Amino acid sequence: MSAKPQTLATFIESYFRQRLIAQRRSSRETVTSYRDSLRLLIVFASERANTAPEKLTIQDLDREVVLEFLDYLEQVRGNCIRTRNTRLAAIRSFFQYVAYLDPAAMGVVQRVLAIPGKRVVKPILGYLTREELEVLLNVPDRSSRQGRRDYALLLFMAQTGARVSEVVGVNASDLRLNRPCQVLLRGKGGKERLVPMDANLADVMISLCEETGIAPNANAAVFVGITGKRLTRHGLTHLMKRVVPVAVMSMPTLAKKSITPHTLRHTTAMHLLQAGVDLNVIRSWLGHVSLDTTHHYIEADVEMKRRALEQCGVVEAGRARYQPPDKLLAILESLG
Repeated sequence: MSAKPQTLATFIESYFRQRLIAQRRSSRETVTSYRDSLRLLIVFASERANTAPEKLTIQDLDREVVLEFLDYLEQVRGNCIRTRNTRLAAIRSFFQYVAYLDPAAMGVVQRVLAIPGKRVVKPILGYLTREELEVLLNVPDRSSRQGRRDYALLLFMAQTGARVSEVVGVNASDLRLNRPCQVLLRGKGGKERLVPMDANLADVMISLCEETGIAPNANAAVFVGITGKRLTRHGLTHLMKRVVPVAVMSMPTLAKKSITPHTLRHTTAMHLLQAGVDLNVIRSWLGHVSLDTTHHYIEADVEMKRRALEQCGVVEAGRARYQPPDKLLAILESLG
């Protein structure tokens, strides 16, 4: 008599509690992202098999189901390729763990792990010029309490280059508001780094803490919502959706740019680069693991390339346009 197939419940609980939290000590953001990915897959597979989620087995999540799920993400939910690949990465991680717990499922595991990620064309990094950033910072009404908080948030993100998770995770105890002013940011994988703040930002943060009644060195959130609780990722995204349309009214050219909280991180990096700051310093500032990631900002900086071209002093003087000497060559030339 064959053994009854194991359900997913044990695998799922063990994966999150043992693998991600206990062994890998994954960040809260990683756990949440992987949880959401697997939850979406399980709900999809449950509806497809007309079976309650708790009764699903590993065999119910075979290669064909996962491929259909990935298509569903793009075609029905409207997710981009990057999101699809992120969900697939979480699924792969889970199936790798299943292989250790249940060797009998190796066939299903190998077929799922063989699903390739989709190639993504890297977009040019979007960032704001100093003039555009100033327009954005001028949007919040600083005569109101919410406006002062919004201004502090925007200024903090633009100067520190902090990720969204790092911004919402800042506590009063992470701030040093006397010289040298700095903030402790907790990045991916639990890695910490110190980022300097100028006197203006420090003054803004002091005022914000005083207004919200946060004591210095308190283990309490600096950025809070209208309920007084720690600001969430959703709340920060909502802030950008409120201020960007107003900024566009003042500077219509901003309408051509996609401005998100991460755009301010790119803006920090580009302004540091344009000011002549060494790439290694920028890498450390942003918390990049690899210098290759930081190098993308050089590729995106058109103005820096223009200045380099001007410094070369190469001038084309009256060069005649190429004229193909043959009909066939003319046809080929026309294809360019």
